Amino acid sequence: MADGTVLERSEDLRGMVRVPGGTFRMGSDDHYPEEAPRHQVSVGGFWIDRTPVTNAQFRAFVEATGHVTFAEIAPDPKDYPGALPHMLRAGSLIFDPPNRPVDLRDWSQWWTFKFGANWRKPYGAGTSIKGLDDHPVVHVAYRDAEAYATWAGKSLPTEAEWEFAACGGLEDTEFAWGDELTPDGRHMANTWQGNFPSENTKADGYARTSPVEAFPPNGYGLHDMIGNVWEWTADFWSTGHPGDAPKACCVPQNPRGGPESDSYDPRQPAIRIPRKVLKGGSHLCAPNYCRRYRPAARHAEPIDTSTSHVGFRCVVRAG
Repeated sequence: MADGTVLERSEDLRGMVRVPGGTFRMGSDDHYPEEAPRHQVSVGGFWIDRTPVTNAQFRAFVEATGHVTFAEIAPDPKDYPGALPHMLRAGSLIFDPPNRPVDLRDWSQWWTFKFGANWRKPYGAGTSIKGLDDHPVVHVAYRDAEAYATWAGKSLPTEAEWEFAACGGLEDTEFAWGDELTPDGRHMANTWQGNFPSENTKADGYARTSPVEAFPPNGYGLHDMIGNVWEWTADFWSTGHPGDAPKACCVPQNPRGGPESDSYDPRQPAIRIPRKVLKGGSHLCAPNYCRRYRPAARHAEPIDTSTSHVGFRCVVRAG
């Protein structure tokens, strides 16, 4: 049974939900290869933010600390050998939908590096987050999420913690709410409807991000564990999971991802930027392209990358 409860008694943990520890089957053998093999792990109890960190919450952090996000700083040429000089300017990746069908193998057809795009200006100069205080903050690189967590006295979740929380107490279900993507026609998360990336019917009511409580919570009372924005975790990327332990006594306890040395992108050997695991999918996940609107789904993201569809939430581990 799901027994997550919202904490009310502590200022430090306000807005968080207590998730009990337990053992569960992590990963999936039925979808993308990086999700396999499905295997048993255990996690201790922890508190987790009820929603992704919002623009209003991130603004409070920036005002208190003076933090400047990665997207607001021009890249150092030493970190990007071979980069074109005119591209070494502050900015971030934004989703720019094409007006025609495109080759789904070429993500550059719908992603654009936009100079001046950052958490305050999510689509570049002339845009703002006015009226979006309750939307998840985006254009945050890993170091920005980590800095916020440290300021708040929290941590970023491990992949195992995040996936356990996303399941909401359910076992052996495809989605965080059951086995149907839209039970009785009801949209349970902010995802993509239509032919990605050129056609979005917005049947769920949103073309891009949505307020963090716009969709039903899961069994632990957590909102947006699936869809809206991908979320950073603390684990380094690995291309798959380890297999099951040979004996019940050896089930991994609070596992972490692979070593940093295994997280680099082999397609870019000259750029040694480690990658972390993202979880949860986003408003851009679609049946015809990215079916990662499931707790088991995972994605690799370089720690120096920020985009218009990645955010985060934090945890506090029980003592």
